[in-house]
Amino acid sequence: MILVINLNASVDKRYRMKELTKGEVMRAAEVDNTPGGKGLHVANVATILGEDCIATGYLGGKSGEFIGEKLKDYGIKQDFVKVAGETRSCLAIITDDGAQTEILEPGPVVTAEEQEAFLLKYRELLSKASVVVASGSMPQGLPKNFYATLIEIAKAEHKPFLLDTSGEALVQGIAAMPYFIKPNTDEIRAIKGTNIDSDEDVVREVQLFMADGIKLPVVSLGARGSIAGYNNHVYRVTVPKIQCKNPVGSGDSFVAGIAVGIERGMAIEDILSLGAACGTANAMEDESGFVRKEVVDELFGQIKIEQLV
Repeated sequence: MILVINLNASVDKRYRMKELTKGEVMRAAEVDNTPGGKGLHVANVATILGEDCIATGYLGGKSGEFIGEKLKDYGIKQDFVKVAGETRSCLAIITDDGAQTEILEPGPVVTAEEQEAFLLKYRELLSKASVVVASGSMPQGLPKNFYATLIEIAKAEHKPFLLDTSGEALVQGIAAMPYFIKPNTDEIRAIKGTNIDSDEDVVREVQLFMADGIKLPVVSLGARGSIAGYNNHVYRVTVPKIQCKNPVGSGDSFVAGIAVGIERGMAIEDILSLGAACGTANAMEDESGFVRKEVVDELFGQIKIEQLV
């Protein structure tokens, strides 16, 4: 089973508008409300691919109830810890010129008691899981090393932990040596203060991550694919050109494919191909964190994996 942790879920509100003008009363032409959060995207894609998957984290208030009901509609298994605070909303305003303006709420304040409740839930679910994925930001009240704590617990149980976050939570998480990370070049610059001006620089950073004990580091290169490391080898992952509709959620879909590949015991080349196929399939859809299985299957054979080192 794949255990997916989404600590800071959200109701994603997407507004489609002709234009956005500061200081004016604006009317939306179209509004969508969907469950959001990077981990929920991961759980959705893994579920679509037919894997046994369960999502956990925190939910609170009416927004949390809305997310729980929608996850049932999507067929996603769930076991969340309830909090007193209200689960956040995140707004995306999409205008006719293709620009997307996002407003992200910070999320509820988690108490010490709610933190301990989640750790108990996590240990219970971890005993049944074979792969763990933690994606996205953390709500207020949790320490910056909370993901690191979850990683250490999973490592003690010999369960691979896939981490996809940013900022100080990523820095602290990397120090705990998860199985997998997926920073982009900007995040590596921010973490290490080093210049990354070429693919050779990316290869160097991937090798350094492996030397630090991270089994499967992947550096995202956007539409150019990614560069990944595994067992002291480095691979370039190249994706086919597509008609991109919505790239939001492609990174989450990539992580879902990686988790599914690990769960299925695939060879590393196939794990990377499945991840890239899922990320690419997501970009071909209007909905974030969604793929069509038949599209993933078709793209799988079009991903190019080249061993660089």
